This record gives sequence, C-alpha cells and structure tokens, in this order.
Amino acid sequence: MNRGPTRLRVLTALPFLLALALHLTLLALWHDRLPDPLATHFSTQGGGRADGWTGLTAFGLVSAGLLLGLGAGWTVLVRRNALWGAWATAGFTTALFALLLRDNLDVTDAGGVVSPLVNLTVAAGAAAVTALAGLALTRSVPQEDPASRAGQDGKGPRLPLGASEVAGWSRATDSRAMTTAGAVAAAVGLAGTLGAYPAPWPLPPVLVLTGLATLLLARVRVTVDRRGVTVRPALAPWPRLSVPLDGVESAVAREVDAPAEFGGWGYRVRAHRTGLVLRSGEALVIRRPGGREFAVTVPDAATAAALLNTLVDRRGRL
Repeated sequence: MNRGPTRLRVLTALPFLLALALHLTLLALWHDRLPDPLATHFSTQGGGRADGWTGLTAFGLVSAGLLLGLGAGWTVLVRRNALWGAWATAGFTTALFALLLRDNLDVTDAGGVVSPLVNLTVAAGAAAVTALAGLALTRSVPQEDPASRAGQDGKGPRLPLGASEVAGWSRATDSRAMTTAGAVAAAVGLAGTLGAYPAPWPLPPVLVLTGLATLLLARVRVTVDRRGVTVRPALAPWPRLSVPLDGVESAVAREVDAPAEFGGWGYRVRAHRTGLVLRSGEALVIRRPGGREFAVTVPDAATAAALLNTLVDRRGRL
C-alpha cells in the first residue's frame, strides 16, 4: 500500500493545526489585555493607523475559520512539490495574526492602534522559515512508486482472445460530488434568474450554465474497443476524449488518490499525466508514447486494461 498520499496530507494539515493552536493560545492568554473591538484593518497611507475594527469574539471565530479553511484547501489540493507552500502560507498567516494581537495589547482606545508596515516583512520572514521546514519535510514523502506506473514493465494484464474474436468493453461512472455541486449551482442560479433573491447580473444565468455543464460531465461512459479508448458524457455524444490504439503502449488498473495525485476532480493536467478523475479509487491508467499517462477513474478497470493490452498486442502482430 502506498502511504505517500496519506503522509502528504498529514504533513500539509500539520502547520495549520499548529498555527490554530498557537493563535487560540495567544487569544486566551491575552484576552484580558485586548480591547473589544480590536483594530483589524490599517491604512497604508496613514502610517499604519487603524481604520477598521472587529469585535474580539468575531475576530477569534473569523481568524480560526480562515486558518481551518486555508488548511482544508491546501490539504485537498496539495502536491508533493508544493508542500513548502502550505507551510509558508501557515507561517505567514500566523505571524500576521500574532503581530496584530501584539499591536492591540494593553490599549484603551483601539482607534489609536498603529501597525507598522514592517510587520509584513516580519511575516514574510516567518513564511520563509516555515517554507524551509516544509521543504525539508518533503523528503519524507515518497515519490510515486515507478513500478505502479502504467505498464512500465511491459507485463500489464491480458485478456485471452482467439485470433478471430472481437471484443469491446464499456462502463459508466459518475461523481457524487460533481453531481451535487452541479445541482446546487443550477438550482441557485435558476432561483436567482426567476427573481427569488437579488443577485447581480449575469451571475444567475452563469450559475445555471455552470451547474448544467457540471451535471453533464459528472457522469461519463468509458469504452475500450479496436479503436482504442473513448470517454464521453453518458447523456451526450460530446465532448469526448479519445486515445487511439496506436497511441497506447500499455495499461494497468490501479488505485488513484484524486486530491493527492491530481490536485482535485474533473479533467486534470499534471507534468507527466492527464486524467478525467471523478473520484478517488479504481482507475484505468494508460501509458502513452514518451512516458506520459492518461487516467480515467472507472469501475472494473482491470478488465478494461487487460482488453486494451490484448488489442495493442494484436495490432503489433498485424
């Protein structure tokens, strides 16, 4: 079992959890020394003098929510070579919060609080230090096992077929997350279009179109036959992705982790791979000439890979 994606997620979430713990600790320790409301926004033209304020409780909730939101976003979308960015983000944000609280300490009137611009330099320094920590930790995250790459050893599965036999394979697959997101976007957009709630033009129709497009792409059909591999929406003939048989070196079925390996869901492009990734789990992974991969998540991918390898072998003998 490849533990790389799990370790990467843990190491990505870690700085934000540490940042949240430190931030909440400072709020608790300094609670009696902080004004309510806090000075939370400062004018660059006024030498850093406060021009915006937030209640102490509201600030605590919003800042904690921001750290959690940033952590969740990085954890879902991070790639191995970007781990340092997650640590830098956590370091920068935590330093800014700590400096803001320090500037508010022991003041009787939050209107007179000044936050010098040098705070940004200090926060950038903290981001640099934490980025180095994240870069060092990257070494503990294993890279993808080369043996798991599609057909790299040329021994992918085969489906026994007679010399005159013809075979094809087809399965539909869908994404619950994309279906839900598409339905919600379309419903909200339709409600706005009908005037159920005020919304700036052209947001409602854009939401409707986005939702319908997402619903269309949330369920696809994958077909393997003598022409190669075709992926298209289950309810429409277009758009479609095709990998011709002469563009296939070999194929395997393996488990993929959508956030860790592809940075999310949908049609994804990475340095040496592309894919239509609707979920994490079983996927048909095709090795193409030049070493690039194409992956599509679909049930019964092992049968698809075996048939595709057999068809490639048969074509090579012609």
